[in-house]
Amino acid sequence: MRDTFRGGVHPRDRKELSRKAALRVYDAKGEMVYPLAQHIGKPAKAIVKKGDPVLVGQCIGAADGFVSANVICSCSGTVKAVEKRRTISGAMQECIVVENDGQYTETGTFGTREDASAITNEEILRRVADAGIIGLGGAGFPTHVKLAPKNPLGIKYLIANGAECEPYITCNDQLMRGYAKEIVEGMEIVLRLFPNAEGVIAIENNKPEAIAAMQKAVAGHNRIRVLGLRTKYPQGGERSLIRVISGIDYPITKLPADVGCIVDNVGTIYAIGRAVLYREPLFRHVMTVTGEAVREPSNFIARDGTSFQELIEAAGGVKDGVEPAKIISGGPMMGIAVSTTEVPITKTTNAITVLSSDPVQKAELKMTPCLHCGRCTTVCPNGLMPQMMADAVAAGDYERYENKLYGLDCISCGSCTYICPAKRPLTQTFKQTKAEIMARKRAAAAGGTK
Repeated sequence: MRDTFRGGVHPRDRKELSRKAALRVYDAKGEMVYPLAQHIGKPAKAIVKKGDPVLVGQCIGAADGFVSANVICSCSGTVKAVEKRRTISGAMQECIVVENDGQYTETGTFGTREDASAITNEEILRRVADAGIIGLGGAGFPTHVKLAPKNPLGIKYLIANGAECEPYITCNDQLMRGYAKEIVEGMEIVLRLFPNAEGVIAIENNKPEAIAAMQKAVAGHNRIRVLGLRTKYPQGGERSLIRVISGIDYPITKLPADVGCIVDNVGTIYAIGRAVLYREPLFRHVMTVTGEAVREPSNFIARDGTSFQELIEAAGGVKDGVEPAKIISGGPMMGIAVSTTEVPITKTTNAITVLSSDPVQKAELKMTPCLHCGRCTTVCPNGLMPQMMADAVAAGDYERYENKLYGLDCISCGSCTYICPAKRPLTQTFKQTKAEIMARKRAAAAGGTK
């Protein structure tokens, strides 16, 4: 078993800004906004209407299909509207808007610990689904679906992703330091579903306190161990972790379960434990607010639906005399720049990064034609050829891009853009190309059903 993968880059991690900031609970004061599409798959369906009273932990958006997830209210108050609001992507999406009464009255249906041995595997999956848990590492895949593969006996590794390789972000580091025992309890619950699996908690070695805390928590557990990983981006990528831990490489056409692996973020594992042992739905999660422009970089246990602006203010706001150059949902490598802070955090929001300068803007000023140096190929964690992919896009040859160069295997990690001496926006090009190819496929499928 190795401690890293081929390729990758070493961006300045800037974790020193917030790595010592302990997790603190933040209860929002303003209105709360809950997009119905917070996950991969079909958006949830609103089951409340304007004027309805709501409580903390109440399901307000019901999963609408197999690959879908419940949306849970994180405050008490009154439904103000079910309408389109601007979200992180910049798009207007259907949302449930709640007037927060500031009381945070709970439903009373969760909070009491139950005997895990009395809970069946079927009940575990039901509680995870009811809780609205999705992958908290960014992808947002409904967890109850991931935990129900076709062949559970064929799962060899349950991987808890604690790598947290994205620059600036430190909330999972703090979660592992402070809640190691609870994460291990979540691992134990999930391992019940996969009797032939070994549990591996994977953590980059720039988090020694988290590694020590998790090692202490797994002492005496013969099916769970901690693996220290070399610090390198994107070490926390799902396929990178699987390559390192299992030695298996697999094409995009396969799922991790197809090669005997289940990968979940440590925050997701923690949420599973809370859902199964306490019937607690997912209405809050850990996240980092950081960046050179933030006065007090912080790690929060924040309630879903809270506005970006309110959380930035909870971190002391923007420094005096500083004009933010860019605000990112997530980190600088894979995050999404937002045009306004009047958007809500969702289950997959793991950070808000407020930059005092924009490296992308600086790079655009220095961009030149491709130098054919091949650096992008050496750093790609999936062994792709970004230079040739970009050439295919420029020529409009999408068939070559997809079927000869395997462009859809790109995970948009940004390594090629980071290393490119010509400062070419490779990752953005590939994101746009993938969106175009998938749109064409959907259009073709829709045409074929008529």
